[in-house]
Amino acid sequence: MTDGGYDSGYRACQCFWGTEPGSLVVKLSVLVSSFVGLKVLDAGCGEGKNSLFFAAKGAVIHGVDISEIAIAHARDLASANAVYGIEFEVKDIRDMKLSSGQFDVVVAYGLFHCLRGIEDISTLCWRLQSATRGGGYFILCALNSRYQDLSAHPGFTPTILPHDDYRDMFRGWEILECTDSDLTETHPDNGIQHTHSMTRILARKPVQ
Repeated sequence: MTDGGYDSGYRACQCFWGTEPGSLVVKLSVLVSSFVGLKVLDAGCGEGKNSLFFAAKGAVIHGVDISEIAIAHARDLASANAVYGIEFEVKDIRDMKLSSGQFDVVVAYGLFHCLRGIEDISTLCWRLQSATRGGGYFILCALNSRYQDLSAHPGFTPTILPHDDYRDMFRGWEILECTDSDLTETHPDNGIQHTHSMTRILARKPVQ
């Protein structure tokens, strides 16, 4: 697993990814009436923007990222905004012990394409799905194979799967949203505008 080449960006500025939560995080907040007491795993949490959003709504968060710099920024951001109920941990998510049905919500924003191969992605996705309780939710956002401009990511070679492969990983789940769309952005550390094709999935695990 790599840091996605993002550590240089984290060193260059606080809030490399901004402070606004991801679009599917916002959508889930509309669907769920209350997050008070819900357990959320933010896998590959970066600087914690999604973690802070859920925690501000009363959820109990475990945010995990391989980057020490990102986690330091996340802790600073939580402190500056007086947001509590978050445990941030520097860890390779593949090494985390996960229990069946442990979390009400699992978030994997920008995580899977940082893994080293298709087998890694499939195995981790299955483990995270297993850790999601019946009736709980899974949010996935990952680069896919349709189009990638990596000019702003020197030295980064992501593992990219077809959009349909990601969708197939959620067979048997209730798919609330599944899109393959372009994201055009400019990172604050280098000012290079570039475009990624992104798979975004919001799914609800069936109650068994």
